[in-house]
Amino acid sequence: MTATLAPPVRIRKAAVGALGMLAVATGALESVVTPTLPLLQRELDMSPAEGALLSIVLLITGALVTPVAGKLGDRYGGKRVLIRLMTVVCAGGLVSALAPNLPVLLLGQILQGAMVGALPLSFIVVRTHLPAGASKVAIGVVSGLFVGGGMTGTLSAGPVAEGLSRHWMFALPTIAVIGATMLVNGLMPHDPPGRSDGAGVDWPGLVLLSGTLVTLMLVLALAPDIGSQPLVLGALIVVLAAFVTGWTAVERRAASPMVDLRMLAQPAVWTSCVLTFVICVGTSVAVYLVPQLFAVSAGEYGFGASATEIGFFLLPGAVAASLAGPISGIGARRFGSRAVVTAGTVIMVAALIALAAVHTEVWHLILGKVMIALANGLCVTAMVTSTATSVDQSDTGIATGLVLVTRVLGYAVGVQVSGAILTAGTPSGSDVPAEPAFVTGFVIAGAVTALSLLVVRTMSKGVKE
Repeated sequence: MTATLAPPVRIRKAAVGALGMLAVATGALESVVTPTLPLLQRELDMSPAEGALLSIVLLITGALVTPVAGKLGDRYGGKRVLIRLMTVVCAGGLVSALAPNLPVLLLGQILQGAMVGALPLSFIVVRTHLPAGASKVAIGVVSGLFVGGGMTGTLSAGPVAEGLSRHWMFALPTIAVIGATMLVNGLMPHDPPGRSDGAGVDWPGLVLLSGTLVTLMLVLALAPDIGSQPLVLGALIVVLAAFVTGWTAVERRAASPMVDLRMLAQPAVWTSCVLTFVICVGTSVAVYLVPQLFAVSAGEYGFGASATEIGFFLLPGAVAASLAGPISGIGARRFGSRAVVTAGTVIMVAALIALAAVHTEVWHLILGKVMIALANGLCVTAMVTSTATSVDQSDTGIATGLVLVTRVLGYAVGVQVSGAILTAGTPSGSDVPAEPAFVTGFVIAGAVTALSLLVVRTMSKGVKE
């Protein structure tokens, strides 16, 4: 006889509400660094390259944690892994709140990066305990609240940092995360472990990919100082090559690789990965440079904006990013993914070149950031959709995972290169980069993004209804 599994316990609205509160709190905690980065650079005496590193470590951790969290959730149950991940996030928030210097703050941000893997786990829990129709609604609500939490963090980080201190900027959302995690733990029933593929987690691949990304960021951060530290930079490049070689060899032989490199041989996948990388490089340049330009003294060529003002200036871009996904989905169904990516790329190139040419008024930067955020959302959503519909159904997770990892890599490289450009463009004895450094950054990003149009031509049109 076969044992009949008991149906999963249905959850109440209070449990979904607790997940929503957790999404708001984590979204707020994730977003506090971007509008306050110039303030943090001043208080912790960071170079632009070090500031760039601070702004991406959370994202890098998230890219590494997410696939591992999914496998562990299948093996041990979504709620169990979710609560443990959120414990790490809370510890990271407290470390960031108490950090006296940059190294400790970087450690806190690395730990906070676990939150990126927590959101998909919450979706697993919802799907386990709700029927299909209700689970779609709940997932949409939780996703929307995460975006809303990000906007809340963008707006509140500046006033809290300037009115209280940078420590409270991390502490307040962390306290909210702790409270929401306790509610989820108390209100959400345990879900049974799912089926495991038996291959386990690709721990060697995870370690080698972590080493690759960290070494790459260090190489980019030290690039402006190559004249004073050539041996250190050369040694790091050798280490980077060793990590890449080792990781490639491990992933090719692993039974269940973290990133299946064989999928890159498929045209739909490598095209999407190349485009995603280039688009995210262009986007991240604006994400990093625009707040820095806002913060430059009005006596120089900037606007002397405070952290609070920067948060308000960045809000329209966050709204545009939240709207881009649905717009891209509608456009892909009607016109095809290639048309949407082409339109998004053209918009981004135009916005980057316009920012390089004209950035003398606040509204110039706000409008440019809005257009770039919208273009990024259009392109990335369309490429994920195109990839998911161009491969076998059994390969959907692997293919889209490759695209998402490439997205993180493009974002990290773009931000770090931007920081290196500003560091190299800062005159000796000054802490303010020369204006041509910003122009150079925008022009390079625009030129690189424009080259992606050559690759867009190779895309399939995508599924149209």
